[in-house]
Amino acid sequence: MENQFFVDSEHLSPEALAKKHRLETDPSSRKNHMEYLPGMEIIESDVCQQVLSQMNSFDYSIYTARDVRAALDHENCSVEDFKALLSPAAEPFLEELAQKARMETSKHFGNTVYLFTPLYIANYCENYCVYCGFNCYNHIKRMKLNMEQIEHEMKVIADSGMEEILILTGESRAQSDVQYIGQACRLARKYFRMVGLEIYPMNTDEYKYLHECGADYVTVFQETYDADKYETLHLFGHKRVWPYRFDAQERALRGGMRGVAFSALLGLSDFRKDALASALHVYYLQRKYPHAEMSLSCPRLRPIINNDRINPLDVGEKQLCQILCAYRIFLPFVGITVSSRESAEFRNGIVKIAATKVSAGVSTGIGDHESKYTGKEDNAVKGDEQFEIDDDRSFETMYKDMSGEGLQPVLNDYVYV
Repeated sequence: MENQFFVDSEHLSPEALAKKHRLETDPSSRKNHMEYLPGMEIIESDVCQQVLSQMNSFDYSIYTARDVRAALDHENCSVEDFKALLSPAAEPFLEELAQKARMETSKHFGNTVYLFTPLYIANYCENYCVYCGFNCYNHIKRMKLNMEQIEHEMKVIADSGMEEILILTGESRAQSDVQYIGQACRLARKYFRMVGLEIYPMNTDEYKYLHECGADYVTVFQETYDADKYETLHLFGHKRVWPYRFDAQERALRGGMRGVAFSALLGLSDFRKDALASALHVYYLQRKYPHAEMSLSCPRLRPIINNDRINPLDVGEKQLCQILCAYRIFLPFVGITVSSRESAEFRNGIVKIAATKVSAGVSTGIGDHESKYTGKEDNAVKGDEQFEIDDDRSFETMYKDMSGEGLQPVLNDYVYV
């Protein structure tokens, strides 16, 4: 599976091409992915070991229909019940999983669905993650918005009625340093009631600074919780350090963030084990930080520029639905986001069952909201997209569609006092 991710390298210099080839073919040329780099904060958390212990011992082939039936019949879902619901034995019970998930969602969230939109402000990256369109060896148009451009993009989005924004960058401290992101947060606070970040992992003091600048929550994709597989997919850069990434949400909470979001990128490794680990990451942190708002995403791999062969391994919509229903049953209070990577039809259905949040008016490119939101073409330089989306509905269309499905779209439910 690994080689399907590698992108065309014809544009690279001979030196860069040689280095890329060494990274791909010679593991000894890569830094130890379990060792921290200088400047990375170590917090000595106990959560990682708890998650890995459960994930590594998870043999989903041992679960039977009887185990699944017992899990569905229990009023409270234990870790062992959750494992049964993720197993292949649960696939014939998908309708019953959906019914129970729908009941839990209705009990805790009513018929609401939250809407937000992402804003990519830079696509420079210093990592070589072989499946990502932003990776440093992929030949794409790179761009970093200045503050005037960021504010213009935010105003276009806010004028549509959107009240929550998720700010994203490529993982480059050189191009998108903490102060740059902080300035973007201050601008966002002028236009939006809720400000989220999906950026490179940081230290506690840096998260504290960004919270003071206006950020409410932080999203970090672990990508895969299988550290050995992670090593083969993240060949270069700060992102290669698996344990530093794992502890990012806990550092963000220690830095004062109100909420954190978690995800594996399903299709990179064994999706059942990654789904288990993602939920347990939430489960154990929730017990340490009961005041925090926590949520799960469930993205699958999507094609990227220069590689349209990337697709999720063994994860069809049926398997994705099973995971989302199991998440809801195991973690009834947790928000669940389904991204625009999925089809409009799938998202319309899953928000009636398990998901509570969807993105709308999405662009994963840089500087193109003017044209996408207003239809006006401009001559501004734009940066390429991180991955292909499937559901490209506008905010207005998404709002109408959700209302038409009998749901109550929510733009913001937080009041600052």
